Amino acid sequence: MSSPHDFEVSGSDTLHVGRVLALRLDQVRMPGGRTVGREVVEHPGSVAVLPLDDDTSVVMIDQYRHPVGRRMRELPAGLLDAPGEEPVAAAQRELLEETGFTAREWSVLVDIAPSPGFSDEVVRIYLARGLAEGGRPTGPDDEEADLDVVRLPLVEAVRQVLAGEIISAPAVAGLLAARAVLVGTAQPRPVDASWPDRPTRFADRRG
Repeated sequence: MSSPHDFEVSGSDTLHVGRVLALRLDQVRMPGGRTVGREVVEHPGSVAVLPLDDDTSVVMIDQYRHPVGRRMRELPAGLLDAPGEEPVAAAQRELLEETGFTAREWSVLVDIAPSPGFSDEVVRIYLARGLAEGGRPTGPDDEEADLDVVRLPLVEAVRQVLAGEIISAPAVAGLLAARAVLVGTAQPRPVDASWPDRPTRFADRRG
């Protein structure tokens, strides 16, 4: 059996640098010897939170997403765009800002790469339990000004996933993983579990 091919990058050009992403074009050597261009979206990485109450209800948000042109039911989430901020601290901040809740217990539920064919984005999804109302900050702007907080049973949220009503990748993965935890077929990881796939290129670019 031959050894795995090493996809060497012979050159790279920056095509765009924006506020939340960059686009570069890499020249990559293929197994047959050809060199082809591969567009890569650099992402700062993000966190999402599955807030699970003692009655196994989940707290989600309905938010307008311009690229798809409609509201989507999602988990509270945000970019890792604050220099030096730990991922769990970002998750705690997003939970409070978007839902008004705090949580007593935190663990790592699942990590996902939503679009590995063209982006290095990886999302860490936390399980938050022991919820308490902490007061949502006032003065949201942009899309968050139109954000609605929704509480529903986990089993109903899973039904919406399988019915194609919830399609946000972090929400789908988080809800199905939480269901596996509740029925005892899986266990979450410690809140400080290693994250080897966390994106770094965009953060390094911004210095």
